[in-house]
Amino acid sequence: MTKSISRRKQRKAHFTAPSHVRRVIMSSTLAKDLRTKHNVRCVPIRKDDEVKVKRGSHKGREGKVICCYRKKWVIHIDKLTREKINGSTVPIPIHPSNVEITRLKIDNDRKKLLARKDRSKATKGKVSAADMSTTD
Repeated sequence: MTKSISRRKQRKAHFTAPSHVRRVIMSSTLAKDLRTKHNVRCVPIRKDDEVKVKRGSHKGREGKVICCYRKKWVIHIDKLTREKINGSTVPIPIHPSNVEITRLKIDNDRKKLLARKDRSKATKGKVSAADMSTTD
């Protein structure tokens, strides 16, 4: 994101963000049990995660993410569809900030991400010289 304090520049940076930045912006919070297990509050959402809608008219509905539509800033969930007037069904777009991840699809990259974001290992405060010598 841009470091400007200008609202106009912040909005421009947000809406013209490239795909790899949109991935990070399109993050969702983890459910309480996953949060305690992994010591991570939120992760970028991806296909095959199982989610529960927390806000909006579809609150409480659960399902699996079938598509992350980065261009439109939305995700599509398998059980959230509506029928069009011509009879075809279309997925209802949901913003990732309105859902909670209830089950993660874990692969090697996700394991590394969770290990990197794990807050239990993060030390706060001043770093001593002894700590610095162990990291070298």
